[in-house]
Amino acid sequence: MNYSFDSDLNTFDFFPIFFTIIFIIVIGAFLMTAVKGISQWRKNENSHTLTVFANVTSKRTDVTHIHHSNDHHHHSSTSYYATFEFESGDRQEFQITARDYSQIANHDQGKLTFRGTRFLGFERDRT
Repeated sequence: MNYSFDSDLNTFDFFPIFFTIIFIIVIGAFLMTAVKGISQWRKNENSHTLTVFANVTSKRTDVTHIHHSNDHHHHSSTSYYATFEFESGDRQEFQITARDYSQIANHDQGKLTFRGTRFLGFERDRT
């Protein structure tokens, strides 16, 4: 058996194909994320604003660190979340502001106002 390597077939011939595939994957992921965000925004806009009695069951933060190695610069971003339990027993987590996060405590009870997945406010029951 004579196995010969075709000299016309070069590894550099695969680079444009590989680059195109990676480009399509990156653009596709970006478009999917954008469509999902716009879809959620539209759903929230079409939802009714609801005010219901709820308990705060938990709070959490999510810290994202971004490091730039070429200039030794870093950036951190913190997102704040609270989970509320409704009288029906259902739970829903909302992203909230740092100010709301500092004013809401676990086991607080009160009136939660929201629209779709968008947190609008929480008024603690003072009794």
